[in-house]
Amino acid sequence: MLVLPAELTHRQAAVTLRMLLQALAAERESQVLVDATRLASFDSSALAVLLECRRTALFNGRGFMVKGLPPALASLAGLYGVQELLPAPPGPDADIPAEAA
Repeated sequence: MLVLPAELTHRQAAVTLRMLLQALAAERESQVLVDATRLASFDSSALAVLLECRRTALFNGRGFMVKGLPPALASLAGLYGVQELLPAPPGPDADIPAEAA
């Protein structure tokens, strides 16, 4: 599982992306799961990082899901029209859909 830091803004985006892509390359699971539950401070750069991780996972024939996406970031993803690209895992760890929040 890849874990996002508590803060992910433009300032941390390049370093965070590099670390996440290294971790993604080391993972052997067919499904890449990103844990965003610690994410407290972010801007649209967080979406860019997640989307690049997704692109890399899909390029390598793997699935991609995001656990614990903060409601404000899910709303931003909806505003940009990319919310469907960041699905939550099924089951008890699934996020509440933005429409219900």
